[in-house]
Amino acid sequence: MLSTRAARPALRAGAAIAARPAGLNASQAATYATLREIEGRLKSIRNIEKITKTMKIVASTKMTRAQRAMTESRTYGQTSNTVFEEAETKPEEAEGKKSLLVVCSSDKGLCGGIHSGLSRRTRKMLADAPETDLVVVGDKCKAQLSRSNGKQFVLSFAGIGRDVPTFADAQAIADQIALLPQDYTSVQILYNKFVNAQSYEPVTVEAFSEEAIANSPNFAAFEIDDEVLSNMREYALANSLYWALAEGHACEQSARRNAMDNATKNAGDMISKFTILFNRTRQAVITGELVEIITGATASEDA
Repeated sequence: MLSTRAARPALRAGAAIAARPAGLNASQAATYATLREIEGRLKSIRNIEKITKTMKIVASTKMTRAQRAMTESRTYGQTSNTVFEEAETKPEEAEGKKSLLVVCSSDKGLCGGIHSGLSRRTRKMLADAPETDLVVVGDKCKAQLSRSNGKQFVLSFAGIGRDVPTFADAQAIADQIALLPQDYTSVQILYNKFVNAQSYEPVTVEAFSEEAIANSPNFAAFEIDDEVLSNMREYALANSLYWALAEGHACEQSARRNAMDNATKNAGDMISKFTILFNRTRQAVITGELVEIITGATASEDA
């Protein structure tokens, strides 16, 4: 008998709820909308986590190839530097002649502040030498520097760095620089130097002019004919560019891997927070519905 009496309020409440309109009140509608929003946000974050995790794996794979190419390129660049060091070559200083700065970046982003660091260093160097002309490799630094130093651009290159840079890429850039009408006393190449898998730093390497090479104190010891001096200068410029491009590419892949790793971790943290929020909100909805059922049952019993 007790069980029958206990069941009556619940049955009456169920009948009362069934008799109510199908529509939800404002608070219920807002709660269900919030649940749907949280669920949609969770789905989006999980998709982003999959993308960043995949990009991290791809960057890790590319980094192995990039480091191999970087090691090979150092042989080219360091060999040229050894020759100039033995010849005691120094940049020429002449009035009325300008200097050239070549900035080696790339076209791709999602790799932290690697391009911004190059742009900051470039602005600082141009502030110290405002008459310097500018050659930019890569759309990222081009877009950043065009707003502040657009008048100093003489050349820009795109499409470099989509894959591992080759000596042919560096040679093509060197040929275009050699065709510039201005005779520069100094050509500096700015690039990101690979320190380790976690760090890099922007540095410069000097590409000397023909006059600087010919006027080197110990240049005669190499017994190089004057006819091939221009070819040697272009070859040394291509060597240095190849070194800079390969090192910069390795730094980019390392920075992208680190950036995607951090993004994946942040996505995981956000998923945990939104999962807790979703569960708490759902529990609140269930508790609210139970309260309404009990309240309705009590009201029916009192009636």
